[in-house]
Amino acid sequence: MTRPHPRAPGAPASRQLSHAFGFTRLIVELGVLSSLVFSLALFVAAIWQAARTIRDAFTHLGEEGTTKHLMVAAVEQADTLLVGMALLIISLGMQALFVGRVQNVPAWLHIRTFDDLKQKLLGIVVVALAVNFFSVALEWKGGTEILAYGAALAAVILAVGAYSVILSRQGAAHPEPPVPEPTAPAPPT
Repeated sequence: MTRPHPRAPGAPASRQLSHAFGFTRLIVELGVLSSLVFSLALFVAAIWQAARTIRDAFTHLGEEGTTKHLMVAAVEQADTLLVGMALLIISLGMQALFVGRVQNVPAWLHIRTFDDLKQKLLGIVVVALAVNFFSVALEWKGGTEILAYGAALAAVILAVGAYSVILSRQGAAHPEPPVPEPTAPAPPT
C-alpha cells in the first residue's frame, strides 16, 4: 500500500497565486491588443484622410487656399500619426514589460524598464504638442488668443521636459542590469 505524498505547505496558495498572475497577464494582453488596434485604426484613418484630401486638392489646383488647406491637412495627419505611434509604443512596451520581450523591433524601441517606456512617450507627447500648435498657427486669423494657447503649451512642454530630465537622472543613478540576448540552440551533432 502506497501512501500519498504529503503536499508541501502552501502549495495550494502558490497555485492560486500563479492563476492570479496568469489572469493579470491576460488582462495586460487585452490592454496590449486594444492599444494596438487603436494604433492601427489611427494609421488607417490618417492614410484614408490623406488620400481623400489629396484627391480633393487635385480637383482644386490653382485655387486660392488649396495649398494652405493641404498644409493644414498634412500637419493634422502628422498629429494623428504621432498619437497612433504613441499607442503602438505603449502596446509594445506593455508587451515587453509584462509578458515577454518583443522580437523584430528596431533597437531604439527595445523597452527594458517602465522608465524607458515613459521617456519614449514623453518625447512623442512633446512633438505632438508642437505639431498641434503648428496646426493652430496655420489657421490663425490674427488676434491675441494664440498667445495664451502657445504659453499654455510651452508650460506643458517645459514641465514634461523637466520631468524627463529628472527621470533620466534617476535612471542614471540606478542603472538596470543588462538583459542577456536569447541564444539560438546548438545544432544537433
